[in-house]
Amino acid sequence: MSRLFCFRLLFFVRQNSSTSPKIPRGCVPCVPDAVFPQRWRHNRRSAAVVPDSFVFRYLPFLLVVLAALALPVLPLWTGLLSLPLLLLGCWDLLQQRHSLFRNYPIIGHLRILAESVRPMVYQYFVESDTEGKPFDREQRSLIYARAKNELSTHPFGTERDVTRTGYEWVNHSIAAKAPPATVPRVRIGGSACAQPYDSALLNISAMSFGSLSGAAIRALSTGAAQGGFAHDTGEGAISPYHLEGGADLIWELGTGYYGCRSADGGFDPDAFARKAELPAVRMIEVKLSQGAKPGHGGILPGAKVTAEIAATRGIPEGKDCLSPPYHRAFSTPIELLEFIAQLRTLASGKPVGFKLCVGHRWEFMAIVKAMLETDIKPDFIVIDGNEGGTGAAPVEFADHVGTPLRDGLLFARNALVGCNLKDEIRLGAAGKVAGGFDMAICMALGADWCNAARAFMFALGCLQSQSCHTNHCPVGVATQDPLRQRALHVTSKAARVARFQEQTVHALLEIVGAVGLEHPHELEPRHFFHRHSSRVSARLSESYPLLLPGALLDGSDLDTVWQRAWDLAQPHTFAPAQ
Repeated sequence: MSRLFCFRLLFFVRQNSSTSPKIPRGCVPCVPDAVFPQRWRHNRRSAAVVPDSFVFRYLPFLLVVLAALALPVLPLWTGLLSLPLLLLGCWDLLQQRHSLFRNYPIIGHLRILAESVRPMVYQYFVESDTEGKPFDREQRSLIYARAKNELSTHPFGTERDVTRTGYEWVNHSIAAKAPPATVPRVRIGGSACAQPYDSALLNISAMSFGSLSGAAIRALSTGAAQGGFAHDTGEGAISPYHLEGGADLIWELGTGYYGCRSADGGFDPDAFARKAELPAVRMIEVKLSQGAKPGHGGILPGAKVTAEIAATRGIPEGKDCLSPPYHRAFSTPIELLEFIAQLRTLASGKPVGFKLCVGHRWEFMAIVKAMLETDIKPDFIVIDGNEGGTGAAPVEFADHVGTPLRDGLLFARNALVGCNLKDEIRLGAAGKVAGGFDMAICMALGADWCNAARAFMFALGCLQSQSCHTNHCPVGVATQDPLRQRALHVTSKAARVARFQEQTVHALLEIVGAVGLEHPHELEPRHFFHRHSSRVSARLSESYPLLLPGALLDGSDLDTVWQRAWDLAQPHTFAPAQ
């Protein structure tokens, strides 16, 4: 007995002491099996002892069975508790889907419970203010404070590690300037545009009715109307909720052509013309790809195609709706520009552009070459970064497909400037834009205005529960459940949307003044610094160089990357030149 006790004590000390000498790996088999029963042996690949004894696994179920058998002599409340548990335990033993439940009846469900509360416990009790993803607590708190018109200043200094690799800042000027009394706007519309639009510096990015609830769309549209900025409809078409708020709308046309869709799923010019004539529609945006899942289509199951969504999108109720990963209205760069010209004519000269997440660089260059060949130019281009959000995307696409916003934005800016096209074509930027500093860097890299989606969802009250794809949004933003939607009070949330936009743009203008400039478009990469290590930092212009006007046309001052992309581009096809 004493020998058995000593062996077990030695094993306990070896496993739990960081200072005691460890038993060599090869000596473990010398310990008799009788001393360490297999069920209590340590699993070297995990740091836990797995309690797999028969008693541990089945004792709760056996107790429930005994309680059920003793119901005649037990209080009534024990029956109300034991009978449901008995049914659950029997189901666990008989079902064939979950191995865990068959081996651990009743108590196996504790794992499901733990997993369901883990994100909330981690967000509220474990992660720091600067660790959360995709938006950390500090970013979310700033948006909440601005939306609620609460004090958004921060006491006692920054919580960011200013010596950490990746930290960024903008240099200020001794001769700082006050923000302008009038908030600047951006005129969108080239020489072929008969109805140019003066856009705000920050607008609501594409979010469809169907992905968001009707109440959320109404609140966003109403807030945009109050604040004087635009609301992108997303590819789910113009819903009655978009129109109720009275905002300026950017109508997005995706590969499904919702709202102007023919019976076979193609583009219907007549239906488009009728919708484009609406006074609320100020611009039309052709979506080539989106940041979170570029090059990926989608399907809306028939069970989710309600009568309301079917009427909005122009699709049959109750039938699966396919959004292919490509457009049927065009297949070459020149056909894309001809389609844009057609839309502009059908829309009586309203601005028409396209949105994309930059992929193969020669494809964007091919569109630029097609502009030069046909003299057809879009009025604007929106660059979406692969860090953008969506209701649901394959993990591989969200994590690894597409170009990040900064790289894509700089590439688009240089391609247009290098061909002397930037003066007529405005650039928008979308992808995790949440504050004034985010906007400032985007504008330094060539953006004329910015779009934000998730930031405006936070303004509505989004908790970043990341349950958008489950229809169980806890605050009624990303759900079609009527009961959950009731939680979202449209009037108060609309005011929050307007306040967030106003205060964020004001923060941008304060940064511009601190740098010593008068307009955000005067910002350049040289004003910003990026830390490469704890001791080395450099101007952003060293990582993001700007091409000079006409550089692509005359071939001056081009490195091999730009020259290679330009040489591969062909205006008549998206395929690279051989």
